[in-house]
Amino acid sequence: MKLVVISGRSGSGKSTALQALEDVGFYCIDNLPARLLPELLDQMLDDPDHPGLLAVSIDARNLISNLHAFPSILREIHQRQDVACEILYLDAAEPTLLKRYSATRRKHPLSDNQSGLQEAISYERDLLEEIATLADIRVDTTRLSLYELRDTIKLRVAQRAEQALSLQFESFGFKHGVPMDVDFTFDVRMLPNPFWVPDLRQFDGRDAAVIDFLEQSSEVSEMIADIRDFLERWLPHFKRNNRSYVTVGIGCTGGQHRSVYIAEALTGHFGQLMDNVHVRHRELT
Repeated sequence: MKLVVISGRSGSGKSTALQALEDVGFYCIDNLPARLLPELLDQMLDDPDHPGLLAVSIDARNLISNLHAFPSILREIHQRQDVACEILYLDAAEPTLLKRYSATRRKHPLSDNQSGLQEAISYERDLLEEIATLADIRVDTTRLSLYELRDTIKLRVAQRAEQALSLQFESFGFKHGVPMDVDFTFDVRMLPNPFWVPDLRQFDGRDAAVIDFLEQSSEVSEMIADIRDFLERWLPHFKRNNRSYVTVGIGCTGGQHRSVYIAEALTGHFGQLMDNVHVRHRELT
């Protein structure tokens, strides 16, 4: 059985992620008490008609004692031969979480007469830190729409073959901040910048004119080769260490030209070597 545990701060998109997995055949349960997870697995595996795909949401609505017990529960599950378990952790920047709650006017599960929304959101981060540390994949939903989040979950989680490593390249602009969900960050701001060529400024790194400009630079090709060689050297070690997901951030100043071009080039290369390779351009969404 494949088990996906979804966690993260309130407002980060857990319900959307759970619905995305339900759409592709997962049996989904929201707000499951963590201590009931082993019993649920036993019951489902005893049923000959179980779907083989289970997704549960475990978050700050649990009792605190359940959250503290989760690491030991997870260790027990990992020792089972009949369950393959992955932890998906969603999060977003605090100003975004505040904005989402203000828009929905919902009460935060941790807010009360003594603490407001800001305090509840910060406390929730600390409360879920143990689960976040154990996550196989973290997704920063700050700039993702509902549809983009659904697509991300379906592509990276639901369609990942068992034991196959999922690799994502993400271009971004440093002036907008480094994404929270990247495992590696490569800074390509020292490379020639098409932004300073007036005729190229309106395009991005997927357009032929920008591609032609960057392909003329030996520094750009050397940077791509160095990142490629580094990843080819170390990705097998991640896989042997039971890592299921790796996200590689490629950052330039604005996230429009150099980082986009290099992320596309690396996606094309590794897409020929691996089955589950994706690209996301944060500043172009």
